Amino acid sequence: MNGTMVDLLSGYLSGDNISESKRTLGDLKNVFQDEAARAQMNPATIVYEVQSHMAIKDGTPGGLFFGTSNVMPGQVGGEYFMTKGHYHARRECGEYYWCIQGTGALILMNESGKCWFEPMQPGSLHYIPGYIAHRLANTGDTPLRVGACWPSDAGHDYASIAEHGFTARLMNVGGVPTLVQEGQA
Repeated sequence: MNGTMVDLLSGYLSGDNISESKRTLGDLKNVFQDEAARAQMNPATIVYEVQSHMAIKDGTPGGLFFGTSNVMPGQVGGEYFMTKGHYHARRECGEYYWCIQGTGALILMNESGKCWFEPMQPGSLHYIPGYIAHRLANTGDTPLRVGACWPSDAGHDYASIAEHGFTARLMNVGGVPTLVQEGQA
């Protein structure tokens, strides 16, 4: 029997070579547009969890990694709970996402700052080309569970997003997920 398992209904991984991380509201200072609203919320609230199966060493050419992200339902000042987002360190590397459960959005941004999103629902498949920053947002009222597969030598560049951010925010505008350009609140 394989030492690693994936629950196809929930996306949770178990077994060997699994790394896990959780991000709470307290971890996400200056990620959401309304920092004052975030600061008033319970800092222990889990925003998202990530599990990765890494059967080979990070940075090994020719391999693949597999993972799942679980983004909880919620909003900060009308902005949906979301992941921090990243480019790949090797910008040319692409990635696949597929929605397992819940509803949400894959928010994308090219290096010129053009931002757009793709709606996610169970069964939707999303190819993320190289040179594109990406993050997940939960637009529903149940956890958004997403699978991912990416090259083992792609790496992650979170610093560029932390420094410059995305050029648009996915906001709840009258109950509709709407991409709002920065400075147009």
